[in-house]
Amino acid sequence: MIHETAGDPMTGLKWTKKTTQKIADELNSIGVRVSPNTVGRLLKQMGFSLRVNQKKIESGNKNPPDPRMRDQQFQHIRQLRDRFALAGNPTISVDTKKKELIGNFKNAGRSWEQYPIKVKDHDFRSDADGIAVPYGIYDADRNAGAVFLGTTSDTPAFAVDCIEKWWALYGCKQYPKAKELLILADSGGSNSARSRVWKYRLHQKLCTKHDLTVTVCHYPPGASKWNPIEHRLFSEISKNWSGKPLHSFDTALRYIRTTKTCSGLNVKARLITKRYAKGEKVANVEMRQLPLNQHPTLPDWNYTLAPKM
Repeated sequence: MIHETAGDPMTGLKWTKKTTQKIADELNSIGVRVSPNTVGRLLKQMGFSLRVNQKKIESGNKNPPDPRMRDQQFQHIRQLRDRFALAGNPTISVDTKKKELIGNFKNAGRSWEQYPIKVKDHDFRSDADGIAVPYGIYDADRNAGAVFLGTTSDTPAFAVDCIEKWWALYGCKQYPKAKELLILADSGGSNSARSRVWKYRLHQKLCTKHDLTVTVCHYPPGASKWNPIEHRLFSEISKNWSGKPLHSFDTALRYIRTTKTCSGLNVKARLITKRYAKGEKVANVEMRQLPLNQHPTLPDWNYTLAPKM
């Protein structure tokens, strides 16, 4: 059984991939009469327990950041949020929610129904009427969210267009005197800290077009769950359409718009039918022309874009 055993070197907890029935069968084969229930009881006495896998190991990053750098970044974000709030300037948390198949497909979760909702037995993309790409903007100070449902690809151009639409439709009216905007984003995806297109389009669409100074702070790799939009907006939307098939884009928009919480969350939603192509490039000369000011504190994760040089 030694090769079937694993454990936690810190706590001493052990586990085995063999079932109690298989262990009992092996013991019975060597003359030890024992039942599977007895095996289970003995395993507990030995420190074994039924366990599920836990997602605890960071992947996709061969050189994870030093924990001290992560703490420093969280402190930097907290200080900036306080400074922007005192000045009356907005702070928004942004991200792309999981893509959703549009059609009669199973949606995770349960809902109160007299009879089970019948859906397709396989989630084939070819059977879908489309794919919804929800990009969200969450204003923590106002406890308000806006979700833009794209219909093609999650690209930096799409992400920036959504933020620009949020500002034009809601932000500039809610913060008429604001000249600065703080954006909190993950380090990867369409709003990646390494994306040149993301930075270039932010300058074109927000700084130049709306005369805004934009500061961006990225959460460290593996820390996306600390991004406020995840637990303040996206989780509530998932609860609202839990167990309900998204038969159409209108259905998805309706569930997003009707997402409410006891704390007063208000959510707007709009459909974006513009097509976005992947693989957009920005030349080095265009990047050098950007008025990009990287912060002394962790410059790869923090930078400010100004309207003019």
